Amino acid sequence: MTKEIIHTDQAPKALGPYSQAVKVNGFIYASGQLGIDPATGVMATGVEAQTKQAFANIQAVLEAGGSSLDKIVKTTVLFKDLNNFVAVNEIYASFFEGDYPARSAFQVAKLPNDADIEIEVIAEA
Repeated sequence: MTKEIIHTDQAPKALGPYSQAVKVNGFIYASGQLGIDPATGVMATGVEAQTKQAFANIQAVLEAGGSSLDKIVKTTVLFKDLNNFVAVNEIYASFFEGDYPARSAFQVAKLPNDADIEIEVIAEA
């Protein structure tokens, strides 16, 4: 098994001892992305803006690994408040054309940097 670590300055640096993504066996396993602007290090305000920024970060990480949003096969969405499910769904859907990836969604007690949402993905390389 050959493992490739993926890193890009177009997405926020990892907040701990982990990689932005790892490519192995034809797939990219991307760590959860928050709504942090990589240029400023500032968290976007509100769940909608954080969702859009998280997807921009995911896109940057996938592109650094030679993939793209349309190659995502699985997402996991972590919510600070599941009452934001409908609002996030509308934004989430706008990032995909046609077939949607498989997905899990959970409300959690707390996210890093007190974020409203975190999104991780698995994509074909």
